[in-house]
Amino acid sequence: MEKIAPFHLAIPVHNLKIARDFYENTLGFSHGRTSEQWADYNFFGHQLVLHEDTNFKGHKHFNEVDGKSVPVPHFGIILNWDDFQNFSKRLISKNIKFEIEPYLRFKDKPGEQMTLFFYDPSGNALEFKCFKNRNQLFAV
Repeated sequence: MEKIAPFHLAIPVHNLKIARDFYENTLGFSHGRTSEQWADYNFFGHQLVLHEDTNFKGHKHFNEVDGKSVPVPHFGIILNWDDFQNFSKRLISKNIKFEIEPYLRFKDKPGEQMTLFFYDPSGNALEFKCFKNRNQLFAV
């Protein structure tokens, strides 16, 4: 697999102080530069920037995937199997309210994976997943 360049994603949050607490203390992400209106985070080697928009209200929409109501839009990262297990245990220990609890999809099929979904305090949906075989990321 080729080396992937880090991405940059900026998202709105309705309260920067609450969002910073969530991303730092609940998710365990380290912060970089900050201002009164924004803060950036190391999102597994990628740059995630939270921008305060006091009028932001997360819009919840779902599409059915694999018999589950998947939040759209959403973002996240694909972890290796062990990191996913450790990260999901961290979320459980922090009493995250999952939209979709960690579960195994496509068992014994191409693209077998673990996945989970939850919302941040501003209503941004996040998905974290891992593949049993990462080479099957785009397998059909």
